Amino acid sequence: MMGSNQVHPLALVECETIGQGSRIWAFAHVMKGASLGNDCNVGDHAFLETGSWVGNNVTIKNHVCIWEGIVIEDDVFLGPHVVFTNDKYPRSPRMSRTASRYQQKENWLERTVVERGSSIGANSTIMPGITLGAYSMIAAGSIVTRDVEPHALMAGSPAKRVGTVCFCGLKTPPNPGPTCPNCNAKISDFMRND
Repeated sequence: MMGSNQVHPLALVECETIGQGSRIWAFAHVMKGASLGNDCNVGDHAFLETGSWVGNNVTIKNHVCIWEGIVIEDDVFLGPHVVFTNDKYPRSPRMSRTASRYQQKENWLERTVVERGSSIGANSTIMPGITLGAYSMIAAGSIVTRDVEPHALMAGSPAKRVGTVCFCGLKTPPNPGPTCPNCNAKISDFMRND
């Protein structure tokens, strides 16, 4: 236990930047230099690399790896086995032909941002250097290869927009009324005009 945080005895936590109320479960590894906000939940076998950044109220399910250069904003949900990448043209830095490229991070490291309130379904892959807009939703098993607009519902490989979701996550019907039937949010606050 670290302050008001709950850290399972079988977790490896090397980081000093863990927000209040966060829970880290068995076999998770949070490296030194990673940042984890308040009231987060980090599932079994998750991994946060040095240079990763996670905001507040984030749910990280089992087996999610968050690499350097990945930014997870507040209120995000990451389903089991979500895969992030941070290099568009990966090679082993130990290979003599590519070693010089990996001597400076700006030669290979891509920044990926998952904006506030987004959800990424189980077994999805997020390619490097893109932004997932606020409150977007990525369907399970999708491969996201380009930027995603706020409130977009994306599915497939490569992922394509298949709808719009409310702040609460409910997909909007083809002819929505003035408010979301689930949470009463104004549809005009998030519906795009096509």
